[in-house]
Amino acid sequence: MKQRVLILGYGEMGHAMEYLLSAKHDARIWSLDGVRGRDSTLEDEVVGAQVILFCLPVNPHHEIASRIAPYLAKDSLCLTIAKGLDESGRTAAQVFESIFSAKHRYGVVYGPMISEEIRMGRHAFADVVLSDAADFEVIQSLFHGSTLICQQASDMHGRNWSVILKNVYAIMFGVADELKLGINMRGHLIVAAIAELSGIVQAFGGQAHTPYSYAGLGDLVATGTSEDSHHHALGRQLVRGEWSDISGEGVHTLQMVEKYRLFDWRAYPLFALVHDIVTAPETLHSRVEEYLKQLRELESCAI
Repeated sequence: MKQRVLILGYGEMGHAMEYLLSAKHDARIWSLDGVRGRDSTLEDEVVGAQVILFCLPVNPHHEIASRIAPYLAKDSLCLTIAKGLDESGRTAAQVFESIFSAKHRYGVVYGPMISEEIRMGRHAFADVVLSDAADFEVIQSLFHGSTLICQQASDMHGRNWSVILKNVYAIMFGVADELKLGINMRGHLIVAAIAELSGIVQAFGGQAHTPYSYAGLGDLVATGTSEDSHHHALGRQLVRGEWSDISGEGVHTLQMVEKYRLFDWRAYPLFALVHDIVTAPETLHSRVEEYLKQLRELESCAI
């Protein structure tokens, strides 16, 4: 069934979603420059849209969602792919919940969805969590026949935190690769990161198994092992002493977690390691060795 889809944002993921949807749906693009190819306003386009897809960073979510809420059609569905925290330390799911609540339907789409690969015609995979589970029929119709394979999931906030925090852990994969610590170390990082994610998600009231999903493990492996990943590249840069531009969603997440004390991050050794080498990169080599020493000491205790 052909649907009218309004894509908000025309960055890499906006282009990727257009690639997936434009052949079978009436896909329209809104960016700060206006609605592409039309004289209509954002509000005009929202009125007639069945699906509104937020391909924007999480920071403008509150402003845009508040702006369009009065114009949303009764049966419309707002979706987001944003994988960060806003300046108040909120996730995209929390922003949607605060604005739409029971008035409008919404959901999150998270998983290994590297935009370059989507535009090359390769498959991508996503967990979809919806405020109304019945809306999964809309998702099936939306992406039917495309290379994005979606599965219906639960625990919206747990998956949101999984996909956000994986950017922090992905930095360490780049560090390990640049230090030539080997594939075995990569195996450790995957196990340790998922174990910590499970603990953090549970601290937020989520389910222990949630990080073992496309939004958690799947996206962690894709981001942590891809040479094209910003966070993997950032880890390499930190080792090389290239500290002039330490930025990205993972870095911002570290800042927000510390600023708002969102959880006891020092209780998670790998997370704390990434925090320390990002905030004080001159300590990188000593902190990595300290972390490995702690692992060896734990092994001795276990024996």
